[in-house]
Amino acid sequence: MMLHIPGVLTPEQVASFRSRLAATDWVDGKETVGAQGAQVKQNRQLPEHSAVSRELSQELLDIVKRHPVFFSAALPLHIVPPLFNAYSGGEHYGLHVDGAVRRVPGTGQSLRTDVSTTLFLTDPEEYEGGELMVVDTYGTHEVKLPAGDMIVYPSTSLHQVTPVTRGTRVCSFFWSQSMIRDDARRSMLFDMDQNITRLRAQLGDSREVVSLTAQYHNLLRMWAET
Repeated sequence: MMLHIPGVLTPEQVASFRSRLAATDWVDGKETVGAQGAQVKQNRQLPEHSAVSRELSQELLDIVKRHPVFFSAALPLHIVPPLFNAYSGGEHYGLHVDGAVRRVPGTGQSLRTDVSTTLFLTDPEEYEGGELMVVDTYGTHEVKLPAGDMIVYPSTSLHQVTPVTRGTRVCSFFWSQSMIRDDARRSMLFDMDQNITRLRAQLGDSREVVSLTAQYHNLLRMWAET
């Protein structure tokens, strides 16, 4: 399942993030990938252990943890603290798949990457190129979203970022270990949850809505890994 979640950050929040990112130093993005990724990755990242990185990462983590649509789609058990990257001057990230396991910096904890998330901090008209291309069973999907919007997709997907030929593309990205390992089951539960929410808005807590809600939680109980 690929899901576009609009307006995760307000314009004011985007401006605050960008002003703090503009005032810090970036490092070669190859420092945070394995051998396969390093062969196709050309970009810059905020150092994970810098004060600005930790501050912005925690702010964004607090926001996404409270976002009801993200929670419904990802059903996160653990989330790797968000990272930040920038592309310009032809920088790109060739076709790759995210590593299956990530270490959480400073904790000794490792988690399985089930769900990948990219949050855009620059608007499409600010740069040329820089499309996130995600390949799945149904073809190749091109993603280039307004600042403050987020794309969520399975970490099993091959994907790439095309060369940025004008301007600068700035994003945050992170991974989640879901309570529901299987993407098809996550998609089913997401559809159920969203339809229950819409039915509740129309009908209130009718007997039918309560029954559907019970089935949702029974499936979640059956499939969840915690």
